[in-house]
Amino acid sequence: MLNAKISGIASFVPDFKLTNDDLSKMVDTNDEWITTRVGIKERRILKEPNAGSSYMGIKAVNKLIAETGVSAGEIDLVICATSNPDYRFPSTASIIAHGCGIANCYAYDIQAACAGFIVALQAGNAYIKSGLYKKVVIVAAEMMSSMTDYEDRSTCPLFGDAAAAVLLEPTEENIGIIDGVYHINGEGLPNLVMKAGGSVEPASHETVDARHHFVYQEGRAVYKHAVTDMVESSQEVMERNGVTVDDIDWFIPHQANLRIIEAVGGRLGIAEDKVLVNIQHYGNTSAASIPLCIDEYKDKLKKGDKVVLTAFGAGFTWGAMYIVWGC
Repeated sequence: MLNAKISGIASFVPDFKLTNDDLSKMVDTNDEWITTRVGIKERRILKEPNAGSSYMGIKAVNKLIAETGVSAGEIDLVICATSNPDYRFPSTASIIAHGCGIANCYAYDIQAACAGFIVALQAGNAYIKSGLYKKVVIVAAEMMSSMTDYEDRSTCPLFGDAAAAVLLEPTEENIGIIDGVYHINGEGLPNLVMKAGGSVEPASHETVDARHHFVYQEGRAVYKHAVTDMVESSQEVMERNGVTVDDIDWFIPHQANLRIIEAVGGRLGIAEDKVLVNIQHYGNTSAASIPLCIDEYKDKLKKGDKVVLTAFGAGFTWGAMYIVWGC
């Protein structure tokens, strides 16, 4: 039986660092307030003119191609997870594929907010296991600064820009993506949303003046659901596969808020040294956060390590994935 394994990973972050001290000059905040509440010290911001999420996605995928030795012509499919597409259409995945010289493939976007990477990973897994494709690139590219209101002290410290990509390939070994569980609850719409820019509230002078084209978040509601839902989905995927927290080598949650990460790890009873965290350096990079974190710690991961990924995002959409590391 075929499994899909991650055979390579790469990431890209912009050079420009926006620190907490920088933010304190823009809004009524300070380093202590931000660090205490969300655990973030700095975030990367894309400053290149006329560049969007695809710019970072191209950088990450080109790095992935160089490091894995796969040729652009061998790649069958590119799936891009993003909430910050370059355009309403065409897809950001198509722009990334073109920018990387990947011509003999199909490409499309997935929008599952901060859960986008694990949702795209599940889709890529299905293509591999079915035998339809042999080399699938999953790229998460998020220019979160494009939807961040730098006049809103409650949300502007949270977000950063980044992209990360993985290569999925088939294997007959008992490694790779083993299982995933996913859930959705549309009642979360009012709690985490960009109010304007879609077909319900198209862009107008009024929507711009009302600052409806930025992230709107009700922090307490999101915190409560994120902790509960990531804990329960992680427990569900472990129970389904007969593994316990003691069996897990690494736990890699979406990097949204250090307090959320600590609460999830604590409720699951996972040892702190098994929980991978890099939010302090990059902030919340939405769908890119999990693969960005994996890439930073990839030298720690060994073939055969048992890994649980979990994420929660707008929608609400959330889930968890159990992987046996294959690199």
